[in-house]
Amino acid sequence: MRAGTKRRRNNGQLHLMLVPGLILIAVFSYLPMAGLSIAFQDFNPIVGFNKLNWNGMDNFEYMWALPDFMPAVKNTVIISIMKIAAGILVPVTAALLLNEVRSVLFKRSVQTVIYMPHFFSWVILGGIVIDVLSPGEGIVNQIIQAFGGKPISFLSSNQWFRYVLVITDQWKEFGFSTIVYLAALTSIDQGLYEAAVMDGAGRWRQTWNVTLPGIRPIVVLMATLSLGNILNGGFDQVFNLYNPMVYRTGDILDTLVYRIGIVQTQYAVAAAIGLIKSVVSLALIGFGYWIAYRFAKYRIF
Repeated sequence: MRAGTKRRRNNGQLHLMLVPGLILIAVFSYLPMAGLSIAFQDFNPIVGFNKLNWNGMDNFEYMWALPDFMPAVKNTVIISIMKIAAGILVPVTAALLLNEVRSVLFKRSVQTVIYMPHFFSWVILGGIVIDVLSPGEGIVNQIIQAFGGKPISFLSSNQWFRYVLVITDQWKEFGFSTIVYLAALTSIDQGLYEAAVMDGAGRWRQTWNVTLPGIRPIVVLMATLSLGNILNGGFDQVFNLYNPMVYRTGDILDTLVYRIGIVQTQYAVAAAIGLIKSVVSLALIGFGYWIAYRFAKYRIF
């Protein structure tokens, strides 16, 4: 009885530690949701919330009629799927290669170098990318011209812009994901490798039959959880790299919301687009969570 009372008292103290975090979430995450009501109103910031007229679904009908809306949806989905695919393939490959390195100093040096871009904002990295890919003095085009090719305007070409987004996104983030897969590799039973060696398996056969099955749950988990971000093409990255010449292939929902809401001051329509995006993302997160539980036995609740 006394042990149970003491345990409840200790748990109560731990639960009290949650209070500041819950207050912050309520103030900065849930309270602003009241602003979504402008998606159903003729919003005018001068009039104020109390005197606004409710217009039902007019803003959503206007949103569907926008010529830029469906191309933005298509671009968002395509760019996100390309990033998800690359976000699995590149870090897994890097983790497998680093796992074969025996020099601890070299291994840690490589990890530090590939992890470093994760800490820089897209404002900084965007400037570097623009300089590197510049048609005139960019090092990439200088190499292309050195081999007899013609300079390519990567950031003004609808043919190349999506690939630039995916490659630069991986340059920034694959180091972080590689650490996750390296941690998963350490959990594989070394006895399996010893058994494989006894059976005459080489390094490639060990990788195929032991390493890849060993990290399969974490790969499935990372892939399925990323489904919730399929409507997040990466506003910071696209905003710092795109221009009107690549709107056809690079304009995503977040940048469309920015142009409509901030540039054109149509706050209600921007809120309607953001609301639709949030609802679809919530459904995809739920689906991804179900997939993660179905194939990787991962669950929070």
